[in-house]
Amino acid sequence: MSEYPDIAGPSVDSDPVLAQLLEQLRARHNDAICCTLLYGSCLRSGDIYDGLLDLYLICDNYRAAYGTSFMASANWLLPPNVFYAETTLEGRTLRSKVTMISLRDFQRGCSKAWFQSYIWGRFSQPTRLLYCRDQQTRSDIKNALLRAARTFLDNAAPALPESGRVSALWQQALELSYATELRTERNGRAAELVAAAADFYYAMTRANADSLSFDFAVYDVDGQLHYRSQVHTMRRHWCTWSWALRRGQGKLLSILRLIKALFTFEGGLDYIAWKLERHSGEEILIPDKVRRAPLIFMWGYYWDLYRRGIFK
Repeated sequence: MSEYPDIAGPSVDSDPVLAQLLEQLRARHNDAICCTLLYGSCLRSGDIYDGLLDLYLICDNYRAAYGTSFMASANWLLPPNVFYAETTLEGRTLRSKVTMISLRDFQRGCSKAWFQSYIWGRFSQPTRLLYCRDQQTRSDIKNALLRAARTFLDNAAPALPESGRVSALWQQALELSYATELRTERNGRAAELVAAAADFYYAMTRANADSLSFDFAVYDVDGQLHYRSQVHTMRRHWCTWSWALRRGQGKLLSILRLIKALFTFEGGLDYIAWKLERHSGEEILIPDKVRRAPLIFMWGYYWDLYRRGIFK
């Protein structure tokens, strides 16, 4: 299998504010961070000061990162944990949403061991390795990222048309994954993501074409990469049903993660409001009663947002 490509983007060598933020995060977690990944909108735009950086911290294990604490247990029971972090240097402030997951959970989440697409769906998209402790860790993470794309294609392609353009395959696959979470992306978002990184998705398809669990071929037609898959009818029915199950399971897990964030994510309600505003374009206000007693009043509040179409 091909090696995972190096994704262009910011580096700790060229940006001292980013370097300081990563150093603070490693110190905060007892130097138990073996890798830091960057993905999302700031990576796509190339401007890490526009909005929030999406960082994934991969730790040796949760106890090493947190100590024997509630946070370690919460991260282990329902990974990952999410929190906010920022740093300022020479008048420049860098803000980030930080997600914590163990190396073991990350590797499993990129593989078929995880039924839900939360990890392998996310990390089938362009990801930059900002920091790796050593060469072995770098190799392990790159292999996991390649495996995420293979797992995604293995689960998505049988539920999609048996032939067509590779760009359409990835667009529809991302839409399947988005539908398993409470998300605020507008219609057409998956098409934009694929168009913005077409070469990456072509490379991931070629790299994994021979490793899928069914016959899958890629070929060029008039400069466009196409695919053809041969999947047994029963396998197609099973994969279609599996995605329906993932939608129900994933939305339930999304709600549970929101509840967990009330206890593990400092400023979590304000972050959620900011995220919803950024993607929906509508002003989101958190009522005082929700702030005072979120476990009691947030259910009606989220239902109202859902009815308004803020998330799906």
